[in-house]
Amino acid sequence: MPASQPIVLVHGTRTSSRIWEDQVRALTHGGHVTHAIDLPGHGVRAGERFTFEGGLAAIDAAVRGCDEPPLLVGLSLGGYMSLAYAARHEDRLAGVVLAGCSTEIKGKPLRAYRRASGRVVRTLGRGGGSWHVVTDMLAALHGYSPLADLRRLVLPVWLVNGSRDPLRFGARGFLGAHPGARQWVVPNAGHDVNSHQPVAFNRILLHVLRDLAHRGLPGTPRLG
Repeated sequence: MPASQPIVLVHGTRTSSRIWEDQVRALTHGGHVTHAIDLPGHGVRAGERFTFEGGLAAIDAAVRGCDEPPLLVGLSLGGYMSLAYAARHEDRLAGVVLAGCSTEIKGKPLRAYRRASGRVVRTLGRGGGSWHVVTDMLAALHGYSPLADLRRLVLPVWLVNGSRDPLRFGARGFLGAHPGARQWVVPNAGHDVNSHQPVAFNRILLHVLRDLAHRGLPGTPRLG
């Protein structure tokens, strides 16, 4: 098992920290201090409006609450926000896992993003909030380029996508923007990959944690 590594989990649009229940259970069982946060406009913060800076601040509060640089894991909107945070504060992180967010948010991918966000809520009944959150999200991400942020990063990056997720088809460009990045495509999973295939997703996270431990990055003691 890897040495204990703190982890921060960031959810997608119109869901909440509750989508990470399977991951929190597995990671905590493995001895990792795990923080699943609610972004503004979601979960316990549903009464707030979502903004780009507000999302970054929510992540920063969780990261600063860790004893060591954590692994930052984001899904969908949470993935884009995690990438944006990493590009600005990579010295505070051990690495970043980007799930369900391997494309630029514009044109057809943007419309697919809107549809996927709605399906998560209708299918799983998790999270809540009103559709103004989607409008806020689209306004917040307008003009944001994840590829530009990826090119800035030195941190290790992992991409995780469901095989049926329409937002994975920009992954080749993402891998090209960060040559050290690795991708997993999870069979029989859609956009909400961590909930569709929780066992496979948990195994990926545990693999990432072992990888970090062997790299000997700050916050991840090298195994003897």
